[in-house]
Amino acid sequence: MIGTTGLKRLQVECIVGVYPEERAQPQPVLIDIELDYDFEAAAGSDAVADAVDYDSVAAEVSSLVQRRKFTLIETMAEEAAALLLERMGQVRSVRLEVRKPQAVPAAACSFVRVERTRG
Repeated sequence: MIGTTGLKRLQVECIVGVYPEERAQPQPVLIDIELDYDFEAAAGSDAVADAVDYDSVAAEVSSLVQRRKFTLIETMAEEAAALLLERMGQVRSVRLEVRKPQAVPAAACSFVRVERTRG
């Protein structure tokens, strides 16, 4: 029984961007994460140990984004998706969108979206 779990609008303050002013001050990024996996074990046991722990997902992605100080949100999205597939063995696929609200003053945000499936 494949299902999807995830996070909407995970906010992380980080250094991201190409311009000097973006490299000087942390700014927010908003990350949506969807993880597909087989819910059978978790639904049967009702135990977090059999589920994808979204607290752990939030901590892993936040730590990566803050530590790496990315230039491009494209790289941020690719590395975050790869990290989740590597660390969360039961996850079959990841859909991840990174939004940067302060990128373009005339727009609500800039964004990238990736979808990666376990090979």
